[in-house]
Amino acid sequence: MFMNLISFCLLAIWAQRINAVAVWGQCDAGSTCVVSNAYYSQCLPGASGGSTGGSTGGSTGGSTGGSTGTSSAGSLNAKFVSHGKKFWASAADQGTINIASNQALLKADFGGVTPENSMKWDATEPNRGQFNFAGSDFLVNWATTNGKLIRGHTLVWHSQLPSWVSQISDKNTLTSVIQTHISNVAGRYKGKLYGMSTSLKNEILNEDGSLRSSVFSNVLGQQFVNIAFTAARAADSTAKLYINDYNLDSNNAKVQGMIRVVNSVNSGGKLIDGIGTQTHLSAGQAGGVQAAITALAGTGCEIAITELDIAGASASDYETVAKACLNTAACVRRVPSQLGFITSWGVADVNSWRASSNPLLFDNNYQPKAAYNGLLSIM
Repeated sequence: MFMNLISFCLLAIWAQRINAVAVWGQCDAGSTCVVSNAYYSQCLPGASGGSTGGSTGGSTGGSTGGSTGTSSAGSLNAKFVSHGKKFWASAADQGTINIASNQALLKADFGGVTPENSMKWDATEPNRGQFNFAGSDFLVNWATTNGKLIRGHTLVWHSQLPSWVSQISDKNTLTSVIQTHISNVAGRYKGKLYGMSTSLKNEILNEDGSLRSSVFSNVLGQQFVNIAFTAARAADSTAKLYINDYNLDSNNAKVQGMIRVVNSVNSGGKLIDGIGTQTHLSAGQAGGVQAAITALAGTGCEIAITELDIAGASASDYETVAKACLNTAACVRRVPSQLGFITSWGVADVNSWRASSNPLLFDNNYQPKAAYNGLLSIM
């Protein structure tokens, strides 16, 4: 997790990506496991590539200090912030930061970063009690040096999860493992992140709104959500704690399931600060986003768009999504009670996990697309 943005999507525990479906069963019927590389894959609904499970996730966050990430005057982030929003961020990690053209755009156009993979469980605690923060430290240090907010991603997720965690069957052991992991990861970056996504809890729901089968839910039931958020709150009391999921792109059964979970967890006191909707969309799917985030905002939580990419990257689709956030007060404003943001899941198509669908705001040559110019025009 990083500087001023640690949306620990608690539920996005990082399971190892090899044969994810067979080993961890993270892709439900009707969705397809799309492998980007040996370390990163996601579940896309059907074969068409609608909203997807995010590396998430969930998944989301930034520093609570009230400051905003720096960027060039007239940039995407500056325009967005001028409307009272927190920041427009991008997914990043050492590999993409070290690409000069990519880094230049991160500095100029984005106000924050979210670790794509470096904060996930398989990266930070591959073996029990043995932590590795090389990748996440690089990201946090770069963001801090360059005045960018940081959203953590992700503390608890059924995917990119080391096999030693998947094999735990004892409630007390799993509870202790969750608490120890979160204490070490969230605690390391205490005060540096806006939010922590689970993205604290990431991708915990099936499409019908029921709880997804995972080692966490199978052993602990929904209580694992409370356990994870309680541990994150103890590790960093200033971070905004997010729950993150995909296919929250219309007011559907999954959105209603998320509302039920959040209201249940928060019934005894507010543990979940925000809900992240990943918003991995196919072309033409943006129309339901406004209804979805309006419904989610009814929980009293912040709402953030945490992993935005849209196949084809049409200007109208991107503008529709941005307007939905701009029109919704809970979609993170720069006031103490409501801090919100949009995060693109990458800068340029060439580095996207969905590269073949050209879903981002910059093309393979790091040149702005019509969608980028369209966003500037509506802000």
